[in-house]
Amino acid sequence: MEKIFQSGRIAAATDNRHKITEIMSIMKSFGLDIIPKSETAAAGLEVEETGTTFEENSRLKAEAVMRATGMTAVADDSGLVVDALGGAPGVYSARFSGEGATDEKNNQKLLALMENVPDENRQAKFVSVITLAGPDGQIITARGECPGRIGRTPEGDNGFGYDPLFIPDGYSVTYAQLSAEEKNKISHRAKALEALRRRLLSGTHPAEAEDDIHC
Repeated sequence: MEKIFQSGRIAAATDNRHKITEIMSIMKSFGLDIIPKSETAAAGLEVEETGTTFEENSRLKAEAVMRATGMTAVADDSGLVVDALGGAPGVYSARFSGEGATDEKNNQKLLALMENVPDENRQAKFVSVITLAGPDGQIITARGECPGRIGRTPEGDNGFGYDPLFIPDGYSVTYAQLSAEEKNKISHRAKALEALRRRLLSGTHPAEAEDDIHC
């Protein structure tokens, strides 16, 4: 296990400040620094997400950055899974509305597809899968989920992506109406990071390391 963290530095497969901040909160407790992709040899690297699952895409990104940098790399793949849409948008969450997709366009498409879906059938969940890939071939994967439902109008300004439409179970407000502190306690990425932390503390051999936490 020590080899995967030998340098004390980990290359992130992203420059997304939200993701890096959340990942850093866990890695710092292990004395590890997260380096944004743009500050590594993988700067400008675009990984084609050809996987059909969050696990596959997360691993593709982590391994690509690991190969490009020679460092242990961490990647997150996340998205929204809607029951009434057969699991869509799923791994296509970021590009749901097609070429030139934006958060607003994705939300508009989701609402249009869900227009005639009754309240009792609007269940959904956010999923996050985080993968650590080491140069020596070690892999650690952790999954987190947060169940909820899809609202009928966007509400809140604190989130991004589908946050203004997603109402987590046990709440009457959307992700985007929660404070960052409140969201980080229940979010899918927080759950995945907690599963990752638990896996790292357990010392389980990374080749066999898979874990998940649900809300």
